[in-house]
Amino acid sequence: MKIAILSDIHANLDALHAIAETCDEMWVLGDLVNYGPEPAEVVEFIRRHATLAVRGNHDHAIGAGEDPRCSAAFREMARVMQAYTEVVLPAEQKAYLRGLPLTAVREAGGERFFLCHAAPSDPRYTYAPSARQYWAREAAGVDARTLLVGHTHLPFILELDGCRVVNPGSVGQPKHGAAEACYALWEDGAIALKSVPYPVERTIRKLLDLPIDLQVARQLAAVLRNGGLPAQPGAVQGA
Repeated sequence: MKIAILSDIHANLDALHAIAETCDEMWVLGDLVNYGPEPAEVVEFIRRHATLAVRGNHDHAIGAGEDPRCSAAFREMARVMQAYTEVVLPAEQKAYLRGLPLTAVREAGGERFFLCHAAPSDPRYTYAPSARQYWAREAAGVDARTLLVGHTHLPFILELDGCRVVNPGSVGQPKHGAAEACYALWEDGAIALKSVPYPVERTIRKLLDLPIDLQVARQLAAVLRNGGLPAQPGAVQGA
């Protein structure tokens, strides 16, 4: 059995289409929308193709009209793009986002998985480091062999006693320093982090054509080109 594990697509259809794995199932760890230029198209793709999806902070924000609680570095970009997304997204797609579960448990190939966007103790908002001590505490309350999380846009695999924690990174707004669509692939008990290039300049042209503040569009373009923004003093780069 082969499962593609995606997270943080952020309305980047070009990056999503670049992942050409042939899989038995597709699992999505939240944040289908915001930041990117094609939210409706991404939501429709996930509705058609994903076996399972959970709700991220941006899904909740768009679906319920609430604050996604981003860090200072991303707050204005998120606000501007949320206003755009709320206009172009049909009501039934917003309802779909609102209705996504915060967590999910799945069994496949004899393995039990726990899925959430951020962390089991706070599925929507906690911006957690890839620190063993932190995830050992989080995993202690999870009855699963593998804990799948997203939100930070930084891929990692941590092998803990009795549990492994996997963050596939971000499909649509990577922060690992390269303009690549990141994901994870589980196959018959083995899991690996993957990434593929995508036509980032095509996505940027779409952003620059949107009816939004040009400075915000340029900031979003820089994030995509650089694979993340430089850390700002005292700021956590939470999306």
